[in-house]
Amino acid sequence: MASSVLNVETRVRTGKGGSRKVRSEGLVPAVIYGKGVESLNLCLNPKDLQEAVATEAGWNTLITLQGDGAFDGKVVILKDMQIDAIRRDVQHVDFHAIDLKKNIAVMVPVKPVGKSRGEIEGGTLQLVRHELQVYCLPTNIPISIEIEVTELEVGDVVHVEEITLPEGVESQHDVNFTVLTVVGRMAEEVEEVDEDDVTEGEEAAEGEESAEGEEAAEG
Repeated sequence: MASSVLNVETRVRTGKGGSRKVRSEGLVPAVIYGKGVESLNLCLNPKDLQEAVATEAGWNTLITLQGDGAFDGKVVILKDMQIDAIRRDVQHVDFHAIDLKKNIAVMVPVKPVGKSRGEIEGGTLQLVRHELQVYCLPTNIPISIEIEVTELEVGDVVHVEEITLPEGVESQHDVNFTVLTVVGRMAEEVEEVDEDDVTEGEEAAEGEESAEGEEAAEG
């Protein structure tokens, strides 16, 4: 479990105009919400936020808010962060207040462990799903979901139902989709050759049609 502390302030100015004013002061507007918690408007220093989530858990870091307000002592996780497309600075942040004694649904990154036999033979490991949604207590949120891949051959596939999750952690997915697979180089080359054959065949067919058309015109 990764945790940190973040100092925040109550935000008096609300709406678009209020948010612009907060940003002009070098701060970031934020909001905290959650079941049984009254939504509160906050503002914070972007550097402090960056430090708070600079843990191995990232967005799943358990953050304890500190400051003069009803939010003081609340434990939250980062739920959403709006980033400016050009300047790449933080525009707005959403925090979700949590109860440490109740399960929550979170997204956890997938981490392949080892190097597969298929890769050693020249294949490529393809990570189809980079994150999986799990359900557990906030204190049991895994840093990552590790998948041992050393025994995988070219063509092998790992589905979500085949993954062993840590104790107390449950999958939130109903469909048994592919999480990762090992693809062979030969299969990729065959696909390229097939495409070339189709193109050459189409060009040959077009040439025959043109010749037939010319002969018909001469006749």
